[in-house]
Amino acid sequence: MNFKSVLGALRIVAILEGISFLSFLVTMPLKYMMDITAPNKIVGMGHGLLFIAYVFLVFWASTETKWSAKTKIWAYVASLLPFGTFVADAKIFKPTQESLKSI
Repeated sequence: MNFKSVLGALRIVAILEGISFLSFLVTMPLKYMMDITAPNKIVGMGHGLLFIAYVFLVFWASTETKWSAKTKIWAYVASLLPFGTFVADAKIFKPTQESLKSI
């Protein structure tokens, strides 16, 4: 994975954003069943920042690689679904990065 490219950065942020999304599976029960709110606030802030970075990087990568409207929409929708960013990485970002390497 080339970390210096926009797609490399997008792939890293996508994985981190997916992990932060799934972290709510731990922090939400802590918040609502045990009244422990601190972990949810921390995960929520991190997830929010990663979500914003993900959306920005999808926009940037899509303009650089000239993705179709359908691909852009799927990349954005992936950020709203659990495990979506992992699937987007495997189905969109990684193949795009590998196809650009061969050019």
